Amino acid sequence: MPRGVAIPELRQQLFAAAEQVIIRDGPGKLTGRAVTGEAGVAAGLLYAHFTDFDDFLAAYAVDRSFTIAAAVGALPGTGDVTADLCDAVLAIPRDTLTALARILVLRPELAARVNAVLGDRAAGLDAIEQAAAAHLAAARRAGRIAVDPAAVALALVGVLHHLVLTGADDLETRLHQAIAALVGSNERSDSA
Repeated sequence: MPRGVAIPELRQQLFAAAEQVIIRDGPGKLTGRAVTGEAGVAAGLLYAHFTDFDDFLAAYAVDRSFTIAAAVGALPGTGDVTADLCDAVLAIPRDTLTALARILVLRPELAARVNAVLGDRAAGLDAIEQAAAAHLAAARRAGRIAVDPAAVALALVGVLHHLVLTGADDLETRLHQAIAALVGSNERSDSA
């Protein structure tokens, strides 16, 4: 690429490249050179926009945590708690969820950096847990379910974490089955 040519959306291009490296090669192979190579840009370009690789990783984790929080932040209220939770979680881009979960396992200190920017409990799967707990609490107050919202939200995140870290091909089916088992047997329909 010629020098001095602006690259539109460079940060997102680098973040997407990091995601691809994590998904394909694992988080242990994530380096500045791997990211810039995947993005097809000069190796030094990453450091022209970020102080160091840790700064890049923190910015990536913040960006992707924000994406996840936005996807689950406004859970729909269709009346079917199981379907609402499944739809919200499945609306999160799977590569984003998988890559972020993997990098946070390898580099747990990134969660503190995300929390410093987005607030407590906003890093990665914490945002899903908070949104699910709030949605379940509202459904419980409305008399639609009789489960402990915090416990079910934590279990949901545990299931999701397992499924994304193991690369489950049948994530959608297994997630729906788990949520139905946690919530569905106690869920009351609006017509009841």
